Amino acid sequence: MRRYWIGVASADHARAGAAQGFAQLGHGKHAPVKRLSQGDGIVYYAPKSSLTEGVSVQAFVSIGAVTSEAYRASQPPDFMPWRRDVDYFDAREAPIRPLLDSLSFSRGGKNWGMVMRRGLVEITEEDFLAIAAAMGVEEKVRAM
Repeated sequence: MRRYWIGVASADHARAGAAQGFAQLGHGKHAPVKRLSQGDGIVYYAPKSSLTEGVSVQAFVSIGAVTSEAYRASQPPDFMPWRRDVDYFDAREAPIRPLLDSLSFSRGGKNWGMVMRRGLVEITEEDFLAIAAAMGVEEKVRAM
């Protein structure tokens, strides 16, 4: 059964992962990456532009489908993050604020910011499709 996820990362990290075709979560930790499965949908939400001194972004910045099992990557000097390969769609960024009233995890004034602090959030297919539509790739997502 396909599942749908929001990964949370700075925009520069999410864009770098999309450009290189991988998902990495929780600064390379195994546990969040292990929750994903081949065929799952993942969309990255970026609260800010960079990890340390970034400006506010608060937008979904990349979206795709998981295509591999978890593996360790080698990143010099001694970093071995866990990743999964992802086929990302050519999508536009979508600010979260216009979507808040329609997404189940934020509808009715729920504290969506606290939800995002988890770093990896499972969402409904309907939420994933709403985000995909805002990013201009709903048809591609439906065809995954």
